[in-house]
Amino acid sequence: MVADTSILVLAFALFLCLILSRWYNERKNNINQINRIPGVKTYPLVGTTYMFFGKSRNETFDVLLKEAIRFPYISRLWIGPFPQVCIRKAEYVEKVIGSTKNLEKSFGYKFIRYWLGEGLLISGGNKWQKHRKIITPTFHFSILETFFDVFSDKSKILIERLDEHCGTGEPFDIYSYITKAAMDIICEAAMGVSVRAQEKGTNTYVDAVYQVSQLIMNRVVRPWLHPNFIYKHTKAGKEFHECLQTLHGYSADVIQLRKMTRKEKLPLNGNGEVKKNRLAFLDLLLEANENENLLTDKEIREEVDTFMFEGHDTTTAGITWTIFLLGLHPEIQDKVYNELDSIFHGSDRKVTLSDMSEMKYLERVIKEAMRLYPPVPIIGRRLSENIQLDEYCIPEGCMIKIDLYNLHRDPRFFADPETFDPDRFLPDSMHSRHPFAYLPFSAGPRNCIGQKFAAYEQKAVVSTILRHFTVRAVDKRHDVKMINELVLRPIGGINVTLHRR
Repeated sequence: MVADTSILVLAFALFLCLILSRWYNERKNNINQINRIPGVKTYPLVGTTYMFFGKSRNETFDVLLKEAIRFPYISRLWIGPFPQVCIRKAEYVEKVIGSTKNLEKSFGYKFIRYWLGEGLLISGGNKWQKHRKIITPTFHFSILETFFDVFSDKSKILIERLDEHCGTGEPFDIYSYITKAAMDIICEAAMGVSVRAQEKGTNTYVDAVYQVSQLIMNRVVRPWLHPNFIYKHTKAGKEFHECLQTLHGYSADVIQLRKMTRKEKLPLNGNGEVKKNRLAFLDLLLEANENENLLTDKEIREEVDTFMFEGHDTTTAGITWTIFLLGLHPEIQDKVYNELDSIFHGSDRKVTLSDMSEMKYLERVIKEAMRLYPPVPIIGRRLSENIQLDEYCIPEGCMIKIDLYNLHRDPRFFADPETFDPDRFLPDSMHSRHPFAYLPFSAGPRNCIGQKFAAYEQKAVVSTILRHFTVRAVDKRHDVKMINELVLRPIGGINVTLHRR
């Protein structure tokens, strides 16, 4: 048995070497161009992934930060035999994602595809254009306004949960509370269901989201786990499959339930017209499908899964990092509270769409928080043509990794970049800045379609917390360890104390 296994492993290794040798000879010119770009030493088979061997979750992110310090604007990595060019310069980023040609996502997204399928985040070509056209109307202002009751109602529950810690002087992790509030909001907005995540101790869907994100990032930096026929037999591969069953099963069940309820007769108002209830993102997709039969059930599920991922994890990160920074800077927190008091005058009323335009200082605070802690710190593209970045020619087909975390720290555009300064986003400062120097929601044709929804949700939740509590952060920034598991998260959460206003 052992001998048979050894022979199989040896045969696979020889086969892999032959394939790589042939690929290397065919791509030698491209390899030479890639290797002109500065980067750490490369070794056969493993490339530069040895940098991550034996590293913990936060140490992996630290490795990337050190690489950015050593090679400020551009560097190259080899994930096994696959090259990646990492860019952190606004002018370079504009050439890549400002183009209408480089729309295909990079190699690493293939592992997210098992979860999100061909949803808007992953798909390309005609399918992406078709789905983008269908989905764009669902983010119209008139539709977004209908979700403000959801923002307020779920934020109210959040306040009730946080109040249990108020005035005790005991630090607690606020991240775990915000993630459940964000889950409640996105489930009701995306799928029209109430999961009551804030009222339950655990949530299998939330747990599966976190686990699958971690498994994907671990797989990306381990090229020997890339082939499915190997990965599916590993412990991680089996856990990944179980997570997908949980995630896909939940969204599929909700879709079927919503389809059934839509077939029932809708209630009428006094004029004999159908009552205009708030429609979830899923309802809008089903409605479009009923009218023109544009999407299959599978495509609808993939778009709902995509919206759940982008609208939960990323928003949780954005809100939490904002609260953390405000907890470290009482003087800025006081300015935000004074602005909120001038809007609400001490009342406990719900947040409205018209309030959003008056929260000018809070908006600058949130933007600055996303500069320092972009919810999605790295995005990727696959080049559809050769591009020239100064003296470097990057060949067609190369994977480009856009490092937003360090792009947002370019001292040419952000003086003293580690300082938390919301006034960087005063109108005059923004107009004089390179348009691709700050991209928390990406940019170009493939920018985040739900960025308005996310911005409104962040304002609604943060403003509600600050109207009720004074927040004090326990840890300093250098004490909080970060991990990049698709989303930039704090290891161990964000510990704060709360005091009632």
